[in-house]
Amino acid sequence: MSTDNKIVKFTPIQSFIESSFFIKLSQLKLDKFKLDSSKHVITGFIQHPKLLNRFNDMPTLNLDQDSFEPEQVEDSSKVFIKGEIYNVNTIEEFKQIDKLQQLTEWGGQIYESMKTVTTFDYQVFNQFYILSFSDLKKYKFYYWVAYPSFTSKWSIIEEKQQSDDLSLVKMIEEKINQLGENGQFFQLVDGQLVDAPETDQPGKFVFVDTCLSKDKKPGSQLKNYLYYIALKGFKTIELMIYRVDGSTFSYKLQLEKYDKVPKTITGWERTSQGKLGPKLADLGSLIDPNQLAAQAVELNLKLMKWRIAPDIDLDIIKSQKVLLLGAGTLGTYVARGLLGWGVKHVTFVDNGRISYSNPVRQSLFQFKDCFSDSGQGQWKAQRAAKSLQEIFPGVDSKGFNLEVPMIGHPITDEPKQRANFETLCQLYEDHDVIFLLMDSREARWLPTVLGVAKNKIVINAALGFDSYLVMRHGSLLQPQDQRLGCYYCNDVVAPNDSLTDRTLDQMCTVTRPGAALIASALAVEMLVAILQHPDKQLAKHVIVDNNKFGSVPHQIRGFLHNFNQQSNLHAPNYKYCSGCSEPVINEFNTSGWEFIKQCLNDSSYLEDICGLKQVQKEAELATQSLLRELELDTEDYEAVDVDADDEDSEWLS
Repeated sequence: MSTDNKIVKFTPIQSFIESSFFIKLSQLKLDKFKLDSSKHVITGFIQHPKLLNRFNDMPTLNLDQDSFEPEQVEDSSKVFIKGEIYNVNTIEEFKQIDKLQQLTEWGGQIYESMKTVTTFDYQVFNQFYILSFSDLKKYKFYYWVAYPSFTSKWSIIEEKQQSDDLSLVKMIEEKINQLGENGQFFQLVDGQLVDAPETDQPGKFVFVDTCLSKDKKPGSQLKNYLYYIALKGFKTIELMIYRVDGSTFSYKLQLEKYDKVPKTITGWERTSQGKLGPKLADLGSLIDPNQLAAQAVELNLKLMKWRIAPDIDLDIIKSQKVLLLGAGTLGTYVARGLLGWGVKHVTFVDNGRISYSNPVRQSLFQFKDCFSDSGQGQWKAQRAAKSLQEIFPGVDSKGFNLEVPMIGHPITDEPKQRANFETLCQLYEDHDVIFLLMDSREARWLPTVLGVAKNKIVINAALGFDSYLVMRHGSLLQPQDQRLGCYYCNDVVAPNDSLTDRTLDQMCTVTRPGAALIASALAVEMLVAILQHPDKQLAKHVIVDNNKFGSVPHQIRGFLHNFNQQSNLHAPNYKYCSGCSEPVINEFNTSGWEFIKQCLNDSSYLEDICGLKQVQKEAELATQSLLRELELDTEDYEAVDVDADDEDSEWLS
């Protein structure tokens, strides 16, 4: 059947990119690519021609999360295609790139390969490129796919229907199984299909089409093969377009025009409206909100690694299990800070209810929490844990309504208090980091002892009216000359009851509101600094440190009345300390609850154990000795003539 020398037209390849591809791209952008906008090799695939049907009749490039894997799992239903992605850093850069020049550059790479290739190598003739920008905050992905193609103008001299040569069809079907290597374009030589051009043989070729369009437009992958055989000197050819559905047809083609060095390269994919332009994948409405929240929490943290702090270890922060003793002003602010750093496991311990004065100062509570439980406020610990999950559903947060046994407060209900003690011990076993954030001094004693005995990271934060203290406790594993002190290492008496017989202003936390925010933030940042230090909690007190995340001071004291803050303070471990001395820890490890019970009932027992009682006795003896040295001998002043008007006479008489 003759034609009026029509020009061969093609069906353009189209892309289908699954959401998993963009999710994987966002992960790689955050964790691996960062500011690198150079090329990255990816792999796409098209359906094997044997699987094409009337519902899947277009040449379609598919991309998913596996496209970034260097090695693809063999799959007989897929034909893999190599490609590259260029993911730029800003939308402005995406817009400003000269798309024609970029396509010419990519096409030039294929052309150079084409000049040296000796076979109809599928991976050379079929390549794709993606220019993209990932807006990771809004989960919008701008992209434009290109399939660089070379122009060679072939006119149709004659068109024939399906070949009746069954042996040829059988050979083609056998060759199809090789598709992905050299199995899409062949030359027919002496009744055999060969995958390399032979210029001294008749120009008879077979193209295995990936398109079933009824208008007989073969897939655009044919373009580069036609240009290649033109480059090899073929002027007139017979071309069979083989289709698996039986709609095979043949052309006799004549070369009208081609450029030995390509001047025009085409291939940018068109939109669904048929216009040249990029596409947008907006995944914000498709991804599960919990997954979106989890990715958003990590976004700002991972951006630190791009430029500012490339060596920071975020995984060690995220993996910490943190126990907050106290769910009040300090506890709620510390919890928010931990959440910001990506900590996924936070446990609260408190035995108080939410009062009307709390919500304005304690960031996890609301007005409705003050009266929702039978007219009473909700329990602080449970409500704080629930609030944290409402802020970020991905956090594992629990609350324990638990009264921590306090030294100086005698046992009143031993079964209950012992149960509280045992629960607290188990919580210590289950957590890596302990924050001491309670209201009273004596409430911190047992947690201090447990922290040293179980070798946990312990961070203490305390408030005055216009001052604050943040400190980390030392460890028994530190060298003795470098061991840091605890909250009680400056005391010469054991902690005792400081709550009984106190006025309202002494019982409530009367402090400048901003102090709690500052202290809480410093406590969280101190933890992060500890975790980034190679020695972790064993790090010695150093003000200026070349550690990747700065120094790790022993303590930080701040004063709001003159806005002064000091971090150069260092208090070494006191060998007679009531909280962390070796005799105390040894006695606790030996006697457990019995030791704690005696300390609760009588703090002087603790002073005997740690040696403070002896220190006090020695101090008293030293004082008496000094006073005796200062006494005047009576014989020395009785001989003195005292004037009655002398102003010191009354004192001497």
